[in-house]
Amino acid sequence: MGRPLPIGIEVQGLCASHGAREVLHGLTFAIRPASLTALLGPNGGGKTTLLRVLAGLHPPAAGEIRIAGQNLSARPPREQARLIGYLPQQHRAVFPFTVRDVVLTGRIGLSGWRPSSADERAADEAIVEMGLEALADRPYTAISGGEQQRVMIARLLAQRPPVMLLDEPTAHLDLHRQNDLLRRLRSWRDAGHTVVAVLHDPNLAFAWADDLIALREGRRFQPSDGGPLWSAAALHELFPAPLHVAPVGARAAVLPSPAHAPWGRMAPPAGDPPS
Repeated sequence: MGRPLPIGIEVQGLCASHGAREVLHGLTFAIRPASLTALLGPNGGGKTTLLRVLAGLHPPAAGEIRIAGQNLSARPPREQARLIGYLPQQHRAVFPFTVRDVVLTGRIGLSGWRPSSADERAADEAIVEMGLEALADRPYTAISGGEQQRVMIARLLAQRPPVMLLDEPTAHLDLHRQNDLLRRLRSWRDAGHTVVAVLHDPNLAFAWADDLIALREGRRFQPSDGGPLWSAAALHELFPAPLHVAPVGARAAVLPSPAHAPWGRMAPPAGDPPS
């Protein structure tokens, strides 16, 4: 991928609804250009809705989103497609398109339904980057869930967007592939892309992300004691469940803490409230 011009995102007073139910409540934050930002928090907190609103796929009820200093709603759809790439949480293919054809659909918003040689070249480069050459001519419907996830990430890459929004990109991936993907997210950040990813595993967020944004019940979560999100107190507040939190480097690692698990019987680190 060519190096894009780094683009930041500013969100001010953002609200969003599903029907009569308000899902996001007055969110305000900024995402730095050329950074890797993780969205985390409990299920149902509004992370997917937020990502869809940022992608221009779900209309906000109130507030403003500015990308590269311009209101997102003022940009025409094709310009939005040029700036923003979105990986959905789920994708269900009905027709047995080949992997190469699925990746190529990432270019539709840029070039229309008749791909050019540049579109085909971008798709082939994305297939190589994600290590999918051996699957390129196989039907998308005949490969595993983890392979399908990698195909959808290649589809996003083929778009070559400055802003990359990924909803649970590590879903269906084994430990090796998760590690490989997170290294790639960092490499795309280093190449100038602004990457925002929903990560359900706090350990992945703490280990890989530059910045963290936590949501709970549609609101920005800030620890009541003003500490970092990886502190034991913050994690017990964000995820009200028995947890074992241990310092790792500058941040921390967290594990569920059932009574029968070995770490459930370990003495908590200093400052970690008992589970």
